[in-house]
Amino acid sequence: MTLILQHADVLVTMDAQRREIADGALVANGPAIEWVGPTAELPEQYRRLIDDGSAEVIDMRGHVVTPGLVNTHHHMYQSLTRAVPAAQDAELFGWLTNLYMIWAHLTPEMIRVSTQTAMAELMLSGCTTTSDHLYLYPNGSRLDDSIEAAQQIGMRFHAARGSMSVGRSQGGLPPDVVVETEPAILRDSQRLVEQYHDASRHAMLRVVLAPCSPFSVSRDLMRESAVMARHYGVSLHTHLAENDNDIAYSREKFGMTPAQYAEDLGWVGHDVWHAHCVKLDEEGVALFARTGTGVAHCPCSNMRLASGIAPIRRMRDAGVPVGLGVDGSASNDGAHMLGEARQAMLLQRVGFGPAAMSAREALEIATLGGARVLNRDDIGALAPGMSADIVAFDMSGVGFAGAGHDPVAALVFCTPANVSTSIINGRPVVRDGVLLTADLPNVLADHRRLARMLFEGAQQAGV
Repeated sequence: MTLILQHADVLVTMDAQRREIADGALVANGPAIEWVGPTAELPEQYRRLIDDGSAEVIDMRGHVVTPGLVNTHHHMYQSLTRAVPAAQDAELFGWLTNLYMIWAHLTPEMIRVSTQTAMAELMLSGCTTTSDHLYLYPNGSRLDDSIEAAQQIGMRFHAARGSMSVGRSQGGLPPDVVVETEPAILRDSQRLVEQYHDASRHAMLRVVLAPCSPFSVSRDLMRESAVMARHYGVSLHTHLAENDNDIAYSREKFGMTPAQYAEDLGWVGHDVWHAHCVKLDEEGVALFARTGTGVAHCPCSNMRLASGIAPIRRMRDAGVPVGLGVDGSASNDGAHMLGEARQAMLLQRVGFGPAAMSAREALEIATLGGARVLNRDDIGALAPGMSADIVAFDMSGVGFAGAGHDPVAALVFCTPANVSTSIINGRPVVRDGVLLTADLPNVLADHRRLARMLFEGAQQAGV
């Protein structure tokens, strides 16, 4: 059925002209948008569909409508280990060390339920497309568990097959119990790409190859993953240059900066994006700009772990593709994409002055920026031919009181709101602030049970 949104107070297109349409309307048919413009200019063919009741019509009076937000970095299983006491006040390496052995007790059910919980949180915050970086697979867990959860809840998904192969006995950071052999990693990576990856326009599921980090995988695995990704035409993702210890590890182990390490292994290009890059140097920024290599900026996590302030202003000015990532819920403790956009704006201002990032630029990074980082040209904007991923925010709440003179900026400046409506691939998934595609109270009850089970199991094992 044709879907028509009309009478939006403002419809933010993020199209080539960055139009913001007052009293805006949009028509979607199936997975794609057919028409965008002022409600008064809605073509007669669509007016007839409204009159005869053959279109689904949503009145957007009092709302700002935007493209669905795009999350470029997450670890969804970590929603089971929010605010763990032993990891509350640590930097990256200490934080990981305190959590690895808890995560060693994850099960397939925990992966599925934590993925649905994380996706529900994202969807309610305005996110319609997400990546998830799952890099440990204990007790029979597989990336298939995350994929199944995403298909059930109806979220557009870039499933990143993460991996760790260098344990402590080989000089890596993770304990040996949570690493895999490299032949097994490559076999499973090939299986997942061949079984699930969809390269078509408006694809709901793509697979990404994602060895975890310089301190947990070998250079051989990085190279082999890049060769496989280019053979199959899929993207590559990893962590890079996250904090000072990360830089020191790269210099000590490889005699290179993280950016030099990435270039040496073939990990640059429009099909590659790196998470964090807080400590990316001038040479690295120039390299990423020259090659179109993307960055997933994770401001809340970077602050939580005291990693620093990523030079996003400098990256953007140089032409580096930048998107937003909420990162794992054990290093952010939240997964609110509109909140992440707000934090990105505020943190750049703290580091580089009040003009370092505007509200509209933060919103652009959260939409078009994320689409570019994920190497997609069919999401991130509301225009004919683009995917019908649309979100609407009700501006009548107390959090937006007094901000009616610029409601678009208010989305980022004011207290982050949840969506009232969300549409993914032309399908309504949130209506009147209620998630339609999952029984959220039951999902959360299962999640609480499994979080207790995970933590208690680790305690019984002496962790």
